[in-house]
Amino acid sequence: MASPEHTRKRILDAAEALFFQQGIAVTGVDQVATSAGVAIVTLYKHFGAKDNLLREVLSRRLDAWTRHWDAAIARADSPEERLLAIFEAVETFRAAANPTQWCCFLATASERPTPEDGRTDPVFELIRQDTQLVTERLAQLAEDARCTDPAAVASMLLLLYNGVLGSLLRGAPSDPLAQARKTARLIIDSLAQASPDQAKES
Repeated sequence: MASPEHTRKRILDAAEALFFQQGIAVTGVDQVATSAGVAIVTLYKHFGAKDNLLREVLSRRLDAWTRHWDAAIARADSPEERLLAIFEAVETFRAAANPTQWCCFLATASERPTPEDGRTDPVFELIRQDTQLVTERLAQLAEDARCTDPAAVASMLLLLYNGVLGSLLRGAPSDPLAQARKTARLIIDSLAQASPDQAKES
């Protein structure tokens, strides 16, 4: 008999594959249950509703993405390389994660209406957390790399990051990560302050 943890993982794996290959709106929980090999009542016992299932899928993706980015930063050997590590993290994350058409968070945002003023949406809260994580971490890494305007660098690299994710869906350019790295390096080099040692030499 499968453990609850194993059953839960099968349901999440099935939901992730269906939501982000076929689409969230067109995928019913009955399809997810069938794909996971569980009864519909078992799915509801674990998750209660489709929105809860979607939220759990996104939460799991965000945790996995953060671990890959942490690891890529840890492998980098300079502040500039730590700032560029986001692109290595995309590569390693995609190699390890379940296949999807493109970014699960952008896919969810594209299908889901923005909450009305004053209303809470736990799914949109995860999208906000993902955006905040990327923006704030890039700004801190840009500051560590002595960029003259860390917030501006973070915004430009976020634009490149979003462009990579969109290009992976479009299929062109064929190697968006390599091109994004080159462009990001140009941005960093143009907006980096001289180190104290470099300043003394000039």
